[in-house]
Amino acid sequence: MHMTDAEFESAVEEALAGVPERFRRALDNVGIAVADEPDERERASMHDPRGELLGLYEGVPITRRTTAYGGVMPDVITVFKGPHERVCRSRGEMVREIRKTVLHELGHYFGFDDDYLHARGY
Repeated sequence: MHMTDAEFESAVEEALAGVPERFRRALDNVGIAVADEPDERERASMHDPRGELLGLYEGVPITRRTTAYGGVMPDVITVFKGPHERVCRSRGEMVREIRKTVLHELGHYFGFDDDYLHARGY
C-alpha cells in the first residue's frame, strides 16, 4: 500500500485529532514528526530487530518528570511511513494502523510500557 506524503501526514493529524481532549490537553513539550524510514539508531531501540518500527517515542514520560524537569528539548514521537506501507494492504488498514501507532507512542509519553500497550491492542 502506498500513500503520498501529504496523505500520510493527514492520517497522522487525523489520529491526533481523534485523541480525547483531556489527553491532548495533557501533552506538554512533545512534538509529532513523520519520517520515511527509521535510521540505524532508531531501529536499535527495537526489541525484535527483525520486525518493522512503525513509531518511536523519545523523551521523558510525564510519569517520570519531577519538579526539576525543565529546559529540555521536546520529546518526539516519530511515525514512520515506509514500515506502515510495507505492513498494510489497504488504505483503510493503513489509517487504522497509523492511529494505533500514534496511540501506542502517546501511551509511552503517558508512562505505559510495551507490555501494557500490547495487551490492550496498541
